[in-house]
Amino acid sequence: MDILIVDGYNIIGAWPELRKLKEEDDLASARDLLISKMAEYQGFTGYKVIIVFDAHLVQGIEKKYKNYQVEVIFTRENETADERIEKLAKSLINVRTKVYVATSDYTEQWAIFGQGALRKSARELLIEMETIEKNISKKVKIIQEKKPLSKIPLTDEVARIFEKWRRGEK
Repeated sequence: MDILIVDGYNIIGAWPELRKLKEEDDLASARDLLISKMAEYQGFTGYKVIIVFDAHLVQGIEKKYKNYQVEVIFTRENETADERIEKLAKSLINVRTKVYVATSDYTEQWAIFGQGALRKSARELLIEMETIEKNISKKVKIIQEKKPLSKIPLTDEVARIFEKWRRGEK
C-alpha cells in the first residue's frame, strides 16, 4: 500500500490556485479545494491520502475526519503539522507500505527522509496533479463519446424536435 501524507498549509502556500484563495482571506475554500484535489489524486492513483493541518489558535484536542475518503487531521494545540507528520510517517512505514510526504519544507523533508519516508515537493505534487486532472478529463471525454445519446436510434430531425421540446420551444 502506498500512502501520501500532505502538509496541508505548506501545499496551500505553494500552489498558485490555493495560495490565491488564501490571500483573498478564504482559507476554508483553499482547504476544501485541496481536499477535493487530493480525493481525485487518491481515486486515480490508489494511494491512501492523509492531509495534516496545523490547528492554529485552536484550543483542545486533535480533530480527525474523512472527507471524500481522504483522512484530514488538524493537529492538537501546541503540536505542529511537521511533528504530526513525522509521527505518522514513523508509525505507518513498514515492509509493505511506502510512505510519501508532500511538503516543500526542506527541514521536514530531511526529517521524514531519515525515517524512511519518501518526499514529494509541492511542485512535484502539483505537476502530478495537473497530469492526473488531464487524464481524468480524457477518460471522461472518451466515455461520453462512446455513450449513446439515446437508447433508441433517432433521426436527426426527430432529435431536433425532442431537443426543442426539452428546451420548452415550440
